[in-house]
Amino acid sequence: MTENIADHVTIRAAESKDAERLLEFLEPFVADRRLLPRTTDELDQLVRTGFLAEVDRKLVGFASLEIYSKKLAEIRSLAVSPIYQGLGIGRGLVARCVELARERRILEVMAITSSEDFFRTCGFDFTLPRERKAFFLETYVDEECPLDDLHVAEKVETE
Repeated sequence: MTENIADHVTIRAAESKDAERLLEFLEPFVADRRLLPRTTDELDQLVRTGFLAEVDRKLVGFASLEIYSKKLAEIRSLAVSPIYQGLGIGRGLVARCVELARERRILEVMAITSSEDFFRTCGFDFTLPRERKAFFLETYVDEECPLDDLHVAEKVETE
């Protein structure tokens, strides 16, 4: 019989005492620009409605539900260690966030992501019932980011 690592995954509510090791865990994801950097205060807020995934007490994943109002919340800072991806840990973390939203009777949960297929497997879609969609407008461009369409447009206008 082969042992399945997924059988050893525990997902639990994050606690304030987890903040320091969580900051360390998220650091490589921020460095790779897969997640936005978080201040200590922001992290303290995310921990209050966050969930940790652990394997033998080793932190291997995190996600938080940021609650904006009774109508809207967002899945934030979803990260799973690369060697543990594909085992259902991310889906488990998202499920716990969605469960929390249901418990708090929040109408909608959104996710802003570059992992479209993953969130589709979790039941998310681009449109909500009655064809409602979210639209975004970028108002700030980080000068350290590689050139994108906004930078190109700014360059053309100033020349």
